[in-house]
Amino acid sequence: MKNLLKNIAYSILGIFYSDLSKSDPTYSLALLFKYAFMQKNLGYNRKVPWPVHFTSQVKCPEKITRGTKYPGFAKGCYIDGRNGIVFEENVLTGPKVSIISQNHDVNDFQKYIPGKPITIRKNSWLSANCIILPEVELGEHTIVAAGAVVTKSFTEGNQILAGNPAKVIKKLGDYYT
Repeated sequence: MKNLLKNIAYSILGIFYSDLSKSDPTYSLALLFKYAFMQKNLGYNRKVPWPVHFTSQVKCPEKITRGTKYPGFAKGCYIDGRNGIVFEENVLTGPKVSIISQNHDVNDFQKYIPGKPITIRKNSWLSANCIILPEVELGEHTIVAAGAVVTKSFTEGNQILAGNPAKVIKKLGDYYT
């Protein structure tokens, strides 16, 4: 009976979100319904095809590829996908995370500089208030500490980044799967 109700709930949520099929089952159904109401009925992040907190802002969701987690699900995130962002599987984003894929021309602030997308490899965690800047690539199992500002790529993986600008502060073992 419980599975039947869960299947019905996901069928209803599928009306609001086109890509729930690869979602992480750890998300609360009550929160998913709350986010669906805020997004689709009240208009907060209406064009985003996955659940996003109403205090978060997602620009150009069509240029964002997500894995099993929902970028912007936490409160107060700013995710700018204008140059593209790739989230691989199991990438957690904490509250007030900023991911900015596009930059301004320093000689003409009205122009944007095209660049390669930000890539965040699987099993990574972006902690509260961290900032990821344009063209950054993070390796597998990278943890970005709270408040860190990532200005360059760290492709090696199995590491913790912290500071402004971010640097490797600790090496980690492989992620448990």
